[in-house]
Amino acid sequence: MSRVFNFSAGPATLPEAVLEQVRDDLLDWRGNGMSVMEMSHRDKAFMSIAEEAEADLRKLLNVPDNYKVLFLQGGATGQFAFVPLNLMPEGGSADYVVTGSWGKKAIKEAAKYGTANTAARPADDVFNHIPARSEWKLDPKASYVHYTPNETIEGVEFHQAPNVGEVPLVGDFSSTILSRPVNVAQHGVIYAGAQKNAGPAGLTMVIVRDDLIGNARASTPSIFDYKAVAEADSMLNTPPCFAWYVSGLVFKWLLDQGGLDAMAERNHRKAQMLYDYIDSEPFYANPVAPADRSWMNVTFTMANAELDKPFIEGATKAGMPGLKGHRSVGGMRASIYNAMPEVGVQSLIDYMKEFVRQHG
Repeated sequence: MSRVFNFSAGPATLPEAVLEQVRDDLLDWRGNGMSVMEMSHRDKAFMSIAEEAEADLRKLLNVPDNYKVLFLQGGATGQFAFVPLNLMPEGGSADYVVTGSWGKKAIKEAAKYGTANTAARPADDVFNHIPARSEWKLDPKASYVHYTPNETIEGVEFHQAPNVGEVPLVGDFSSTILSRPVNVAQHGVIYAGAQKNAGPAGLTMVIVRDDLIGNARASTPSIFDYKAVAEADSMLNTPPCFAWYVSGLVFKWLLDQGGLDAMAERNHRKAQMLYDYIDSEPFYANPVAPADRSWMNVTFTMANAELDKPFIEGATKAGMPGLKGHRSVGGMRASIYNAMPEVGVQSLIDYMKEFVRQHG
């Protein structure tokens, strides 16, 4: 069976070299006589996997020494609660910049624990742009400012971290982490589910500045407390061992590709190829302001929505599954994360051209 070009938003495509290594290791990791899935997380073998993965992630992102790197479970959705429980005191407040569906979910969850202020949000929730920085209403007394660098559903992306002054900046990097360099020092907390650019579903990465650790509310469950997790080296309970191992292989693959500078060049080139074609062909349209378009999730529509179904079915038959847009917005969405090769994007463009020839 040949591999398809998987345009799914997540769980997403993984590098073939990593999958081949997993296959080779599956029954017997480095002569240990067992799979990583069978190892005790307290065993020296798995401890070495965990340590290498953290070291490689720190190298990729140039994580400063005064930040802890945590490997958790619960996804970004779990962090919607972890963040206020650890950073917002009882009776406190935080600012949220809402630019899409995941930002809406984050602020809704935070409101359970304190005052979640809407610092910026497009009028009528038309999530096709990022509100101008001059329009934001930030509270200098807020515990933190939360934003979503890339909105997976709408395809809206920050291409630079916003300047929010001295208040800690918190970012949900789930669909953009490791796609390009990030200035970690501009952030108080970075968190991300692994299942887009870093590995399989089940692992959540959290990078948190030391001074923001140890302030959790007394009622915070220990497993949600950054301090407790950090002191246990992310092994307060049994971690998602297999997802951690596979993500570690992806980190090594990224380093072998030339690191995040190289990935940024490749990802920008892939996205530009697809946007250039969409903009040149009236049959298709992208609703996002050009300056705020995502490199990772390219959304597009057709003037006749009745053609969506045959387009998606035809693409799947042609070996390009995962193009159906999220149910909340419709249309199509091509997720072109790190492991999507340029030939995959070109194959999609060729298919789109043929679809126009047949239906235009």
